[in-house]
Amino acid sequence: MPKLAANLTMLFTELDFLDRFEAASLSGFKGVEYLSPYEYEKEILVEQLRSNNLVQVLHNIPMGDWDSGDRGIGCDPGRVDEFQEGIPLAIEYAKALGCEQVNCLAGIAPADIGDSKLRSTLVSNLKFAASKLQNAGIKLLLEAINTRDIPGFFVNTTKQALSIIEEVDSNNLSFQYDAYHMQIMEGD
Repeated sequence: MPKLAANLTMLFTELDFLDRFEAASLSGFKGVEYLSPYEYEKEILVEQLRSNNLVQVLHNIPMGDWDSGDRGIGCDPGRVDEFQEGIPLAIEYAKALGCEQVNCLAGIAPADIGDSKLRSTLVSNLKFAASKLQNAGIKLLLEAINTRDIPGFFVNTTKQALSIIEEVDSNNLSFQYDAYHMQIMEGD
């Protein structure tokens, strides 16, 4: 039997974000995920989870400025320091929220940088993150995203994601297979 979590970024959008926890609970969900917890104090999110009897199943590591068009920064060689500085924050939030896994969004490929450099940057960042997260008892995931919804997203197929995971060679990195994204890229 599948276990479904409500993605509070995508569901109940007619409500303010913090009211979506109750809506998810009232709709029968036991777990929630959302893109980013960092805009809220940890204690506020913990209270929303507790008062609505929900489990935080996933959130992303810091992914840059979403409102300015960032969709992750893992592949960007110019943002390695920012990526690495975000890992302690991801750990801090995951621990506070009881979240056992976090996702890395590779990001949109900068147009002026070749695939080889983007890949080597992402692999290096994933090695760094996987190690730090493993030490904290938190699983790291890598997700492929379709290029229809996010044009230019660097990791966009199952084969590519699995190849990168194999190159990282960490027992603390897994593929977050999203059937929606992969149906668009590999089905249709």
